[in-house]
Amino acid sequence: MFIGAVDIGGTKIAVGIVDEDGRLLAQRQTPTAAVAGFDGAMDRVTELLRQCGEEANVSVQGLGIGCTGPVDPITGRIGVVDFLPGWEDASPVQVLGDRFGVSAAMENDADAASLGEARWGSGKGVDSLICVTVGTGIGGGIVLQGRLFRGVDGAHPEIGHHVIEPEGPPCFCGARGCWEILAAGPAMAAWAEIHAPKDYAHRHDLSARHLCALARQGDAFAQTAVQREARYLGLGIANLVTLFTPERIVLGGSVLQSADLFLPTIHETVRHNCGLVPFEKTTIAMASLGPDTPLIGAAQVWHHRFKPQGA
Repeated sequence: MFIGAVDIGGTKIAVGIVDEDGRLLAQRQTPTAAVAGFDGAMDRVTELLRQCGEEANVSVQGLGIGCTGPVDPITGRIGVVDFLPGWEDASPVQVLGDRFGVSAAMENDADAASLGEARWGSGKGVDSLICVTVGTGIGGGIVLQGRLFRGVDGAHPEIGHHVIEPEGPPCFCGARGCWEILAAGPAMAAWAEIHAPKDYAHRHDLSARHLCALARQGDAFAQTAVQREARYLGLGIANLVTLFTPERIVLGGSVLQSADLFLPTIHETVRHNCGLVPFEKTTIAMASLGPDTPLIGAAQVWHHRFKPQGA
């Protein structure tokens, strides 16, 4: 099977061809240019998919799509997405499926990435896993008994917005002290901005990436920031273990490129907070598909919908 894969983001749209073993055979990308309109974007995606097919010398037999923001996986329509003004209720599934004459399916991009890791990445071989991505925000997807977990009306659960500290800082989601506002990359930087000594030599760059680098060099303040981050990451992961007791939790995203700094505290926090479930049977692994995850995951969206593993 050769599946056309489309990853729609706020900045760019990537397309590619993925074989049935999860290998990306060809890829292209184009600026999203959302304000220029949905129709123009679909024209560009169509042309790039055709180019990918020619490069790989194959014909696509299905189309899988991952899209930022809320989407309706049942109808294949895009919801209200700040990054995609004017695209509400548009259907990439219908447009691209009709143009290529194949079946198509779409999921939220975090769910798509989770499906990719479950089938071809660090979740391969397990029936239940939760993928957590920590970067500018915190997102992820939940796969239980080999199937993507959906909420009511197919809604995507927002694991980054469960509350950890009710009196914590306010988040755009309307809650206070949710996981994302406490533990995403910008949260780490924001805390450092407030708490760094006035004469701190590194005030010019308090990004999560730089703080992790400083912590490796022995900087005491950066190490404090890293420990705080690790503690909050651990609390969120512990909650997921208690609620779902998955076989595996897969971690990815830019902040977790420094996972070795956080994992000892994450494991300790899970041990201390998950006493009523067999937490020791949940393994924590790093995502393994790398920069190709969005397209590999998008391809798996099609397989998950139309050709479930084992079918």
